[in-house]
Amino acid sequence: MANPLKGEVIKLYKTLLYLGREYPQGSAYFRDRLKSAFMKNKDVTDPEKVKKLVARGEFVIKELEALYFLRKYRAMKQSRT
Repeated sequence: MANPLKGEVIKLYKTLLYLGREYPQGSAYFRDRLKSAFMKNKDVTDPEKVKKLVARGEFVIKELEALYFLRKYRAMKQSRT
């Protein structure tokens, strides 16, 4: 992992770890999958490849946020009917 991107990768990992606390299949399941995904790519040193992986991680963050928003919306809608 390239030094300039190391902080960005760590921030991404921490953000995903935080978001995984509310994952529908459980936080332990999410944490294990997250760790294996990061460990699989731990030897990547090409800055362009690292940037692509970080971009993919940011996409996953957006998808998780959408999933949680939708779940809260459905719960709220269901409680009103």
